[in-house]
Amino acid sequence: MKPFKSLLTLSETLLLCVKMKKDSSVIEHELSRMALTELYSQLSTDQEKNTFWINIYNAYFQILAGRDHTQGKHIFKVKTITIARTHFSLDDIEHGILRKYRWKKSLGYLPNLFVAPLIKKLAVRAVDYRIHFALNCGAKSCPPIAFYTLDKLDQQLDDAMYAFLSSETTVKSETKTILTSKLLFWYQGDFGGLKGVRHMLKTVLSIENNSYALKYNSYSWEPQLENYV
Repeated sequence: MKPFKSLLTLSETLLLCVKMKKDSSVIEHELSRMALTELYSQLSTDQEKNTFWINIYNAYFQILAGRDHTQGKHIFKVKTITIARTHFSLDDIEHGILRKYRWKKSLGYLPNLFVAPLIKKLAVRAVDYRIHFALNCGAKSCPPIAFYTLDKLDQQLDDAMYAFLSSETTVKSETKTILTSKLLFWYQGDFGGLKGVRHMLKTVLSIENNSYALKYNSYSWEPQLENYV
């Protein structure tokens, strides 16, 4: 049975319902009952996959933490996100699909050798490191939640990257030190290593930093739900 709306539209509508604190059960049901083949046919490009799964991740974190009261590290592992008759976890979406099944604790350098075949099939072809400035895990140091659309995805991710890096990065000329988000350390392999992190800071924020020491801010895990742009 065909869905009454496209997957991308459903992902946007779900996130809007969550933001507006409206009943999202109809959208959740529509997502859950569609055929798995719809995920393959409607999400065939990396742009489509990034748009859909970013919106889904951000919506379902709010649902799990807010409505379902799921807490702690368990929230990332529990497989209660039902899409196309398949149960996903937040980790499946972030580290499996959007990060092309990279091992969560490898700083972005190693693949997960035990990833499920389905996740491999759904994963992006190439990791877009800008997703790290779009995914919100309900903590104070997380990037805020925005709504992503296919036609504007590239500009929206650029805007999210610039806004987040600008707010998290401080240049201390007297000590020749740059302070920035701990996300750039935890996922440095996604950014192309330390060299890639430095290049990004130079390109995005126009910071000449080769002679500066790079340090990272403490990450605040203090809960902060409903942090929308």
